[in-house]
Amino acid sequence: MWGAVSTDAILHLADDAQAAGANALLLPAVSYQPLRDEEVFSLFETVTRHVSVPVCIYDNPGTTHFTFTDELHGRLSSLEGVRSVKIPGVPDSPAAATERVNALRQHLRPGVTIGISGDAYAGLGLNAGCEVWYSVCGGLFPEMAKQITEAAAANAHQRVTALTTRLEPLWSLFRQHGGSLRVIAAAAGVLGLTDIDCLPRPLQPLSAGDIADIAHVIRVLDLK
Repeated sequence: MWGAVSTDAILHLADDAQAAGANALLLPAVSYQPLRDEEVFSLFETVTRHVSVPVCIYDNPGTTHFTFTDELHGRLSSLEGVRSVKIPGVPDSPAAATERVNALRQHLRPGVTIGISGDAYAGLGLNAGCEVWYSVCGGLFPEMAKQITEAAAANAHQRVTALTTRLEPLWSLFRQHGGSLRVIAAAAGVLGLTDIDCLPRPLQPLSAGDIADIAHVIRVLDLK
């Protein structure tokens, strides 16, 4: 995953991604200085005009320090190239989660999907009406992710809840280690897909004890 803080650099990276065969782009709003709404709109307008693949709005205030309003999401969804919004989790209550998703949807152009991120929120978000799960763990454990998304597509809300609640030991590891990245990198090493130390610096690998805990969770949950 690559990013940049200038529009020119973003366009170069977008060209590289498309040349490499990317079918869509995930675009956050990141800058050295705090961004204004008009600057963010200009960024997405420029990128969607430049590229030939769909663009997903990456709403991640914890990383970017920019907070999208529903009104700005609505304006951005008017751009033909914008096809989805990746939201940063939903409230813990099913009713409040549904209210949140419905409130955002009222601002979006028809056909623009809402995708849940933050894997621990997957069940709540899918049951609340999100059409997409932008999953981290699904890249390593596709069978598990497929079971959850198929249940969501069938409106089997109780099964979605049961499947995602079962994964609480994994979500607990994410919370323990400040997010999913270190845990999933370690899991990839446990599965033999990468070296144990595969994180880009300055991120460093977890301890041997932590990696053993992750291996235990993978085994107990039979993650595939």
